[in-house]
This record gives sequence, structure tokens and C-alpha cells, in this order.
Amino acid sequence: MNRWLTGLLVFCLVGGATAARGGDLQEYLQGILGKLAPASGTRAAASPARPGTARDQLVEKLRTRLPASLQKVEQELRGVSREQEIAIGRQIAGNLLGAAPLVDDPGLQRYVNLVGRWVAEQTERADLPWHFGVLESPAVNAFAVPGGYIFITRGLYALLADEGELAGVLAHEIGHVLRRHHLKILRQGRLLDMGQDLLAKQIATSGKIQQLIGRGAEIVARSLDRKAEFDADQIAVVLAARAGYDPFSLPAVLQQIGHFAADDDRVALLFKTHPPPDARLEELDGRMGSRFDQVKGSGKTNRLYRLKPAARPR
Repeated sequence: MNRWLTGLLVFCLVGGATAARGGDLQEYLQGILGKLAPASGTRAAASPARPGTARDQLVEKLRTRLPASLQKVEQELRGVSREQEIAIGRQIAGNLLGAAPLVDDPGLQRYVNLVGRWVAEQTERADLPWHFGVLESPAVNAFAVPGGYIFITRGLYALLADEGELAGVLAHEIGHVLRRHHLKILRQGRLLDMGQDLLAKQIATSGKIQQLIGRGAEIVARSLDRKAEFDADQIAVVLAARAGYDPFSLPAVLQQIGHFAADDDRVALLFKTHPPPDARLEELDGRMGSRFDQVKGSGKTNRLYRLKPAARPR
């Protein structure tokens, strides 16, 4: 097993992760969603998220009314350093691996890392220590956490037709990291309950990161606002084209996901935390126009590492 996989397994052992069976990722994250208050940013599947929700408005009001000491904390958190962001992401990655292990296939993990890092090289944050992994879960989903830690589930990987589609999915998650979307969730949540804690100092102290983020999985279980998801889709199209892939690869995956029934357990969490695939495709069409019509990916991107069957539970 290569050094990166070994390192992630260490995160799992030392990250304070909640114990769970390998196939329980969907159940684990769904449980977190059920415990979160409606004001936490989650939404029912039939109720699309809108920018400017009551919680967002409350946060904005709080920012204008914070005492000087807490305003300073907010300013410091806005300036979370690269090292602090990576430390937060490492802890959350370990917690996720406590809910679902990596697929036991070093060749697959190496391949996904090669594709993901090539796409990440096309960005302004190529200096991050990017890590990619495939989780042993039948759910159809992908997750990004701060610092460049990105996971795709076995269920989503099995839907992919070629390497370009893999690159498109990873590029969407890379977009979230580039825009620090999940750090925003952390910042908003802590503003509402941190009291007089000096949050920036907590981030700087590795021993307190777990206390700061809780299980951490709340960050990926909560929904981002629609604009964040649409922005990540647009970034994915651009990055895929830069990396030599077909820019329409991500839209092809969204079409596949759109064929699932709304009550299919494999997409339950994805549909709760993302706009409907049709809405994402419509938004992408409006943003892309005809600018990418003449951009063709390399023929070599038709390849894809063959996914081995999941091991039967003993």
C-alpha cells in the first residue's frame, strides 16, 4: 500500500472518528442531517436552497453587531492560513474514513490521484497537497473538504464512462476547495455558538482541531447554497478543458445522475444537498453557451481504471 493510503488510514485511527461499518457512509451522513436543526443550512429534498436564507441573514446581522473581540476573531478566521486549512481538512478526512474505508485497491487509488492531481495542477492552488480517494460505499456522491482532500464513492465511480467524466467530477470538488466553500460553513456555524472562544487560536493548535470541527462530517453533510454548487460546476467545465478533457464530461455525469428515481437510497443524500441535476444542467448551459463547442478532449481520456467488484461482507 502506498504512503498516501497509509497516511489516510492513520488519519482514520487517530482522528477521533465515529466507528461505523464500511457500507454505512450514507446512513452515517443521513443521521447527521437528521440531527441538524433546520436552521443549520440543510433542506428537504423538495425545498431548494436559496441564497439569503434566514440563517444567512442572521449571520450577516451578527457580523455587524459583534463586540470588538469577536469581530477580531471573525477577521482572523477569514484569513485562515494554508497550513490551518490543511490541518482542518486532514482531521475531517480522517473522520470520513471512520464511516467508510477506502476501496481496497491501491491501483485504483493511485489512478484517481494521478487524474485528480493533474486537474488540480490547472488551478491557482496547485501548491496544496491534493489527496484523492475512492470510498467503499454504494452511495452516489463525492465530497470535498478544506485543504485539498477529495473523495468519490464507489457508487459514483461505477457510473463513469471514461476518464474525462472522472476528471469532471473531481474538478467540481476541486472547485469547492478553490473557493473555500466549506470553510464558509465552518465560519458561519462557529459564529453562532463560539461565545468568547478564540477560534483562530484553536485552529492553530492541532490538539483542539477536533473540538473545533466536531465530527467534521457535518461540513460535507450540509448543503452549500445553489450559487456555490453552480460555481463549482462552471469551474469544473473550465478545469476539465484546461486539463485536456472534454468540457462536457461533467454534464454527461449529471445526466446519468438525473436518471435515478428521487426515492433511490443511493442518491438520497446527494439530492438533499445539491440542486436537482436538471437545474444544474440548465444553469451550466446558460453559463457555457457555445464557448466550448469547439473544444475537444484528447482521445486518450476515453480510458478508465476498471473497478473491481466490492468484497462480499463476511
